[in-house]
Amino acid sequence: MIRIAIVEDDRRDMQILNDYLKRYEQETSTHFKISVFSDGLDIITDYRAEYDIILLDIQMKHLDGMRTAEKIRTLDEDVIFIFITSTVQFAVQGYTVDALGYVLKPVPYLAFSQILGKAARLIQKKQNKCYLTLDVDGCQMKLDTAWIYYIESQKHDVLVHTEKGDYRTAGPLKRMEELLMTQGFAKCHNAYLVNLRHIMALMPGTVRLSDGTELAVSRARKKSFLDLFTDYVGGIQR
Repeated sequence: MIRIAIVEDDRRDMQILNDYLKRYEQETSTHFKISVFSDGLDIITDYRAEYDIILLDIQMKHLDGMRTAEKIRTLDEDVIFIFITSTVQFAVQGYTVDALGYVLKPVPYLAFSQILGKAARLIQKKQNKCYLTLDVDGCQMKLDTAWIYYIESQKHDVLVHTEKGDYRTAGPLKRMEELLMTQGFAKCHNAYLVNLRHIMALMPGTVRLSDGTELAVSRARKKSFLDLFTDYVGGIQR
């Protein structure tokens, strides 16, 4: 199932998009879960990173489509934006948020179905990726686990260190370990859960990651950590 959000303040245009999605479902045997929002402000309030595709009108009253996409992109690197616009001038700006493309109003079904098909194929390719969903500052963020260097326990919270920056969310670290234990993560210390793909060097009592961070390897965790790393490297080479 593909999860789609329509963000459109014109009821007639919203209905057209909804009808086109239903028609596409029938023609291609694709299944959509559709959510609708009448303004950019509505979707970013308590945003949940659960959509595969967002159809965005650019000109809206309270928060336009471009600013909406910019805010969402900070929380969700993978969601696909398709802009629905009345002028090409606005649509060109979409590339700053890595939009897939745009469709001009009045929306023709052929152009809409073509870009929707392209989006569906991209989603299919992404299905092998693993994501971690975090609650950050009242919103939901979706992270590709490949971007994570390590996760650090800090009292009742955890700090997720990634290629995109650091994100604080509620702990405990044990919950993260349970979610990621089958995705190439291992504890080198009670305070650190490491992404094994980012290990660059193992040294006496420490491990160096690809971002240059060096973390302590505790005596209690040393054997199990090294065993998991050896298994991980062996799995890659096979």
